[in-house]
Amino acid sequence: MAEVELIIAGRPYRVACRNGEEDNLHAAGALVDVKSREALSGLGTLSESRQLLFAALLLADQIVDGREVELPKALDPALAERADRMAERLESIADALEQSGRDA
Repeated sequence: MAEVELIIAGRPYRVACRNGEEDNLHAAGALVDVKSREALSGLGTLSESRQLLFAALLLADQIVDGREVELPKALDPALAERADRMAERLESIADALEQSGRDA
């Protein structure tokens, strides 16, 4: 079993898949990411679960209507790595702020 990290709506998710299916999972994750961001931009603030629900509904609507689901263009790997490092730093800062709030 392989494991892939997907970034959807700015949040990391680790997902297992069969060996050799990593590229397909990355493409599917990128599509869900695009639709979740579309849902957020159209509806405003949403909980994580509602954002993913609306992303799924947007995708399902395209399929039901027979419209082609366009895959997003691949990200530059260097840019994706930089975004991952920034996300990790932001999470570290948020954890430190939460800890300092508990210690006060």
